[in-house]
Amino acid sequence: MNVRVEHRGRLDEQHVAAVLSVVEAATEADGVRPLNEHVMLHLRYGGDERAGAVLLYVGDDLAGYAHVDPTDPVEGPSGELVIHPAFRRQGHGGRLLRAVLDRTGGRLRLWAHGGHPGAEALAASTGFAKIRSLWQMRRSLFAAIPGFELPEGVRLRTFEPGSPDEEAWVALNAKAFAHHPEQGAWTMEDLKRREQEPWFDPAGFFLAERQTPRTDATPQTGALAGFHWTKVHGDGGHGHEPIGEVYVVGVDPAEQGGGLGKALTLAGLTHLRSRGLAQVMLYVDESNTAAIRLYEKLGFTRWDVDVMYRK
Repeated sequence: MNVRVEHRGRLDEQHVAAVLSVVEAATEADGVRPLNEHVMLHLRYGGDERAGAVLLYVGDDLAGYAHVDPTDPVEGPSGELVIHPAFRRQGHGGRLLRAVLDRTGGRLRLWAHGGHPGAEALAASTGFAKIRSLWQMRRSLFAAIPGFELPEGVRLRTFEPGSPDEEAWVALNAKAFAHHPEQGAWTMEDLKRREQEPWFDPAGFFLAERQTPRTDATPQTGALAGFHWTKVHGDGGHGHEPIGEVYVVGVDPAEQGGGLGKALTLAGLTHLRSRGLAQVMLYVDESNTAAIRLYEKLGFTRWDVDVMYRK
């Protein structure tokens, strides 16, 4: 049967629908979504015009899809790919990956979600090395959640869409994650896209605001000191119960060391528990041992892992 590869930029509605069908079939088969949130948002809203798509067809059927992000000047291009379960074990994963490498000049960072053995085998057979692991950790919300106190002079309130909170949050997120390869690069457009998502709920988006200056007068009175953005994953999909997420917790570097991050985390957990949810999850880099220790003290344990490979 004829196998062909197509290179495209932004996909039209028909192609997006076909890709999402492949994604859903893979999710059903593997129990984990093969594309991260960034790529799913790109599919739905268009995203960066410099990003590319590689489509693999077997006859008239879309058998595989790869997303290729613009080249990072330091780290190089990154991508994700998925093969429809009906077309696996036929060499199509290797064909699609080679097409992506041709597009990127042989340089690529590749995410694989859920530690899938097929992804590990494909990476090994094509000369990729594991360079990063992202843990998914979970805890029960039925278990007790400790009380918390905010640092002196800090109050907690919720985010207000369409207000100056948006610019203030983007600025603080960039400051808090200045050394994070993805999170720190979020723009106003990234925030706005997520505000359009069905799961977005400002009642679960907590901002810590400094009301009185610290002794060193940094940060200024009224400035955001930190935040905890929570998320609820719909009905869980595929027969699973809804689950909460510690989506993003960030603290102004000038406020670190005073217990604000822990207090914000506990505030979010308390909110998610009030929603009647049974479990909460979060993602954390395996290399971030300080954060992992904090989450373990709060009752989280490792559940799954996403792996990044590089060639």
